[in-house]
Amino acid sequence: MTAIRNRVVSAMALCCLIVMTACSATYKNHGYVPLDEDLQNLVVGVDTRATVDDSVGPPSLSGMLGDGNYYYVRSRVREYGMFRPEVVERQVLAISFNGDNTIANIERFGLEDGNIVPLSRRVTDSSVLSNGFLRQLLGNITNINPLEGLN
Repeated sequence: MTAIRNRVVSAMALCCLIVMTACSATYKNHGYVPLDEDLQNLVVGVDTRATVDDSVGPPSLSGMLGDGNYYYVRSRVREYGMFRPEVVERQVLAISFNGDNTIANIERFGLEDGNIVPLSRRVTDSSVLSNGFLRQLLGNITNINPLEGLN
């Protein structure tokens, strides 16, 4: 009797451990932002694009034109079980340049500085939504060609 009880308790403990492990949050890091120590080597009005590339590396994003500003972006996303992933941290480092390709400004932004931007999404309507399960099933049965199975 006690052996069966010990097995049941062990199985329940194992199930609880599996459930707790499966529901733990996981974090994913995306992108790259240079450290403040690396940015201290850059001098506004003196250093150029080439020195920025050499000291902190090329940017993950740049302006629309070839001579645009540099943007370094890093995000940290939390995934928790079945819930939608949530961005818990985002840093954007913007390095803007003057007309002579020297640094004009270095700015750092975070999630607290940003605004929520609503994105529009265009989706083509599907005819599947208007049909019920039974209609779809019967429609698929009538689409079968018996002559295809003979070849």
